[in-house]
Amino acid sequence: MLPILLCSVVAVGICAERLLHLNAEKIAPPHLLARVWTQLKNNEMDAQKLRTLRASSPLGTILAAGLGNAHLGREAMKSSIEEAASHVVHDLERYLNTLGTIAAVTPLLGLLGTVVGMIKVFTEIMAQGTGNASVLAGGISEALVTTAAGLAVAIPALIMHRYFVGRIDAIVVTLEQETIKLVDALHTDGKPGGFGA
Repeated sequence: MLPILLCSVVAVGICAERLLHLNAEKIAPPHLLARVWTQLKNNEMDAQKLRTLRASSPLGTILAAGLGNAHLGREAMKSSIEEAASHVVHDLERYLNTLGTIAAVTPLLGLLGTVVGMIKVFTEIMAQGTGNASVLAGGISEALVTTAAGLAVAIPALIMHRYFVGRIDAIVVTLEQETIKLVDALHTDGKPGGFGA
């Protein structure tokens, strides 16, 4: 039971931390691209503003990486954006492997506890016989508690893991859309679209 309880505490901590940090509006502020594009059109984008953009949000980090290499051409810009995006996505997925592992391992820990409990019950049967059925039933029910506890931790952990994976996928799509708009706008002859606030 102790490992299952520890897993439950870790799972709750991870869920609370991820709920706080996976805020789509903080990761990809809605009007950031429009503001960046306005600064670019007005020739206001300098090294200081690029540093501020990089520190402002994960989307800002990706856009700043692209803008830093925009003069090298479309492919260099896309490459730097992809590299920055891989770091951002890695940060977004922080602790999700641990949460998934908890969801997979806790039922097994519960099952292990049940098997150990049943071994004790059958050892008791071998030593004393089957004379006292209430003692045996109590031992069996106690052994099954670990399976129930393991499932009680695993089910919410699995649900939250799937929820966070879906949330991250949606955020990544938004990040991709915003960066594609910037790349297309900087490396096409036509006027950029889609930057309105």
